[in-house]
Amino acid sequence: MASNWENFLKNLGEWRGSFTKISANGEILDSTPSILNLDADDNNQAVIFRLRRFDSHDYDSPPLQDYQQEYRYLGKGNIFFATGAFSKGTLQLAPFSEFGTEYGFVDDDRRSRLVQLYDQQGNFINLTLIREFRSFTDAYERPQLTVEQLIGNWQGQAHTVYSDMRPSETYATYLEIQKIGDGYLEQKLSFQSQIITAKARIEGNKIISETEGIPRQILLLPDGTSSNVPLQLKLRKPFFVEAGWLVRENERQRLIRSYSDKGEWINSTHVIEYKI
Repeated sequence: MASNWENFLKNLGEWRGSFTKISANGEILDSTPSILNLDADDNNQAVIFRLRRFDSHDYDSPPLQDYQQEYRYLGKGNIFFATGAFSKGTLQLAPFSEFGTEYGFVDDDRRSRLVQLYDQQGNFINLTLIREFRSFTDAYERPQLTVEQLIGNWQGQAHTVYSDMRPSETYATYLEIQKIGDGYLEQKLSFQSQIITAKARIEGNKIISETEGIPRQILLLPDGTSSNVPLQLKLRKPFFVEAGWLVRENERQRLIRSYSDKGEWINSTHVIEYKI
């Protein structure tokens, strides 16, 4: 099995894209063009990170921001999977502290990244969607995700990496999503002998459910992406946050970060599932 660092190297290249800020309700607020370079150095023992952000798609103009950093190791909680997909974020939910997560998916000449942010009171406040295309390729953007694309039966494989360094696990998953009644969805997820059933209502580009009195929202976003979060983080309540990407009509990937009732990050999971 490849190491975390070797999986990180699958993100190398020059990526042209944009940083798009989105409100908690799914409204697009603003967008900034970008170029991200990830270049190997010192016989793959280091990676040079350079991010430039522009006020237009004229990449020959002076950038608004030009930030560079060298990486020789990856921090705890920065988990990279076999495809190059990754998740990272806050390690410990704490009172009066902001909370954030970032996810990245890689598929040939495309990357899709998503950042979820909460304020100091634990309220979900906004997202940043980062759509990236390998420079000088014909990679293209997918349409906005729809409810209809999610409906059906999905069979997949999950890989979970644990914070306490116990061996990672790979296991089968089965997800069934169907419409019930007028404007509602039912989701049935099966994995490792567990079955989780949830009911949610559809509100435009949002899917809203509630567990133990805490509303949870899935936002259907451009480029086939989705954000799945509790709208408020509560101390002493376990929770998970998730991002998804419909890579192709019959293939979806998801990244999940799970936290304990003490607010500690406990594991990260990457799921690759196919509609059957």
